[in-house]
Amino acid sequence: MPAPEEELNLSTLKPAQKRTARKRVGRGMGSGKGRYSGRGIKGQKARSGSHTMRPGFEGGQMPIYMRLGKKRGPYSKDAMPVGPHRTSTVGVNIRDLDRVFDTGAEVTLEALIEKGLIKNPRTDVKILGMGETKKKLAVTAHLFSASAREKIEKAGGSITWLRGEPKPRPPKRREKPLPPKGEPETEAEAPEEPTAEVEEPPTDEPPPEGDDES
Repeated sequence: MPAPEEELNLSTLKPAQKRTARKRVGRGMGSGKGRYSGRGIKGQKARSGSHTMRPGFEGGQMPIYMRLGKKRGPYSKDAMPVGPHRTSTVGVNIRDLDRVFDTGAEVTLEALIEKGLIKNPRTDVKILGMGETKKKLAVTAHLFSASAREKIEKAGGSITWLRGEPKPRPPKRREKPLPPKGEPETEAEAPEEPTAEVEEPPTDEPPPEGDDES
């Protein structure tokens, strides 16, 4: 049988959790936490205020978030995102448009918010090509992937760029590699090879007669 409940009165009050003894430091060698009070000998963590270091602090050395490689552009929090290499977009797939919109519907930022596909219009929207659609949709967004554009137009729909269609980047110009040291840069500067002299073949004609010396 369960134990009968005790009547609640001043003599039966108990704490909700079991009490734990407070660690009392600096109360002499006999207490077990005397002398250095559990902080060791010297050092930063033996000083007062040593446990208020900010996250990521590495004792003054270069922290890891500064040692790693970085992209171009400013890094302050109020300046992000910055430039084309720090743009932030939210993706919406073709399959989601096909699921929530009817044929002939106009897909705008307000319609995407109403359908719950995006939260706010402040972030750029990019239409991605995952999935299939056979509905004729007029989609308006900031960016479109190549596959998404192809599928929308194949189904008879149309796309509208909010900031204009981005221009393709020109290919990078590759410089000719320099020749290794010791070799001439062009053929014109190459030294000419010496030509071997051709010896005339011997003839059987006698040498010219001359006066014999006596």
